[in-house]
Amino acid sequence: MIHFRVWATAVQAILFGHQALAVPYSEYILAPQSRTIRPASVYNVNGTVNNAEALTEGAGGSSASFEGASAVTYDFGLNTAGIVSFTVDSTSGSDEYIGVSFTESSLWINSEGCDASQDAGLDEALWFQVSTGTFSADKDHQRGGFRYMNVYHNTTGSVGISSLSIQFTAVPQLQEDQMANYTGYFHSNDDKLNRVWYAGAYTNQLCTIDPTAGDSLISLGQISSRSNVSEPLPWYVNYTISNTIRDSLNSLLDDQDPVTGQLPYAGRPFGQRLGSFSFTYHLYSLIDIADYYLYTGNLTYLSENWNRFKFGLNYSLSTIDDSGLMNVTSSADWLRFGMGGHNIEANSILYYTLNRALTLASALNDASVASNWTSTASTIKSAIQSRLWDSPSSLFRDNDTLPLTTLHPQDGNVWAILANTTDSPSQNSAISDALYARWTPYGPPAIEAADAISPFISGFEIQAHFLAGRTDRALQLIRYMWADFMLDDPRMTNSTFIEGYSSSGELHYAPYKNDPRISHAHGWATGPTSALTFYVAGLTIVDGGGSTWRMAPNPGDLTDVEAGFSTTLGAFSAKLQTTDGVLTNYNFSTPQGTKGSVSVLYPSCAGKMMVEETSGRCPTQTVDVEDGGQEGRIEVQGLDGGDWSVSFQCS
Repeated sequence: MIHFRVWATAVQAILFGHQALAVPYSEYILAPQSRTIRPASVYNVNGTVNNAEALTEGAGGSSASFEGASAVTYDFGLNTAGIVSFTVDSTSGSDEYIGVSFTESSLWINSEGCDASQDAGLDEALWFQVSTGTFSADKDHQRGGFRYMNVYHNTTGSVGISSLSIQFTAVPQLQEDQMANYTGYFHSNDDKLNRVWYAGAYTNQLCTIDPTAGDSLISLGQISSRSNVSEPLPWYVNYTISNTIRDSLNSLLDDQDPVTGQLPYAGRPFGQRLGSFSFTYHLYSLIDIADYYLYTGNLTYLSENWNRFKFGLNYSLSTIDDSGLMNVTSSADWLRFGMGGHNIEANSILYYTLNRALTLASALNDASVASNWTSTASTIKSAIQSRLWDSPSSLFRDNDTLPLTTLHPQDGNVWAILANTTDSPSQNSAISDALYARWTPYGPPAIEAADAISPFISGFEIQAHFLAGRTDRALQLIRYMWADFMLDDPRMTNSTFIEGYSSSGELHYAPYKNDPRISHAHGWATGPTSALTFYVAGLTIVDGGGSTWRMAPNPGDLTDVEAGFSTTLGAFSAKLQTTDGVLTNYNFSTPQGTKGSVSVLYPSCAGKMMVEETSGRCPTQTVDVEDGGQEGRIEVQGLDGGDWSVSFQCS
């Protein structure tokens, strides 16, 4: 889905880059070392089951005996995915059955079936008529996310089972010993943040599957290993942005409407089955093309698809009316309610897309669009300010339809900061204050979706607080929403991130009618992983593949931060230390042949900042800070790629 790619482009860039690095901090990596996975423990036993622990990891290979109507719930210790297999050593009775069901949350452990993929009921259990031998589910019946597995026996005899396991089917393109071989990393003195970073990485891995496998979304019609899921299929050949994201984008571009330029709401076959168009998803797809170029530097791909990109953007521009804003006529979005009209979220995303498009046009030396796109962007920003800003609330309204709405949505206000449709740093601060004032004990409410909390939109809110100069709020949000609740609440998987829930803390998501349907491994919910790398460690790519970069750390209350990733151009890394809230050392490394800048917050004291290329290839730059504690940042530009050290001492 398109929302997944918004985070996935960035997350895949920092996880599986091109040049292999050592794997530091591997103790945090949740990806398995083997594709054969056995349960970690017994969670619950019903009826008579002798030696239930025999089927757990390290138990020694003996059998568990299921007598009469009985069941065991096994706990894998974290969210996983795959094809179940087991061996029947003995049976007593002529018509014996073993059933298996799955659930991500302990809330939905059930004697009747699995958690759900639909808006009603539960998914059915898998049933095997057994005799002695080995039994496995087929590819159509692999399960794409579960922590708990129920094993049932529902007949009067007995069955002895050994060797219960799953074949881990996520990241199918990787060899078994490569699944945990990340080339990106993050570490700080705050273990909550470290755990969140790696749980986000693992969530994105768990969201992959061989496209010729699986059988889901029955409400859209039969979609299985026999369906035409994609053409071409091999997006899974290499789990890097150079293939996965590219082929995903190609599948959308191939379905671009030849008359209007509209891009589909979702990839094949879901886009055709859903039959909807989304103004925002259309723009997200264009942003993804820009991100693909940003993280790969693949100018050939951009050039080959530039006309289709412009075709799609021109459709969005054609929907701008006399107000100067895009008039949204479709309600389809991220499941929020009431999308339509001169919507603040959609128009901020359009403004952002226009500015990203201008950067792409410059990379391609296409001067034909600059004047029109620049003028249109300016008009959109002015109209947003004049028609949608509500001064008394210090927030943007959802739209300008009369009578004026009292809805001030989370999505539109965070996107206003991200897109820079705000008019000043003070307006950014005011929005940050107003959003912060609405926080619940479980996260910021997405009031445009009733009582929902959306980790997807809250991931954008993290960025908005960083951009508003409130690193303290961004880190607080990651700690208490993602770490304390989404990772550590006992109803969660304690390893991956949930799609959405209620502001009361209940695992109810207003857009869905069926609570067991909520996904607990949702790529849309992994915003902190890229935010911690890009904003806290400050590793930011500015132009294709990192040919231009900007190092701009925001350590907040952290004393130690280290991060890195690689692109086709080479490795990028950064390491910082602070003392009493002052950034005292910031070391970073960028590939030879690249250029960039470093930007640090003004320290709280006067002093001297030294910017030194450690090999001595470049002259040391000295910045005298005469007035500490002021707003803004110290910028040093024109740096060549290499190993740099930034140090500061108070005078």
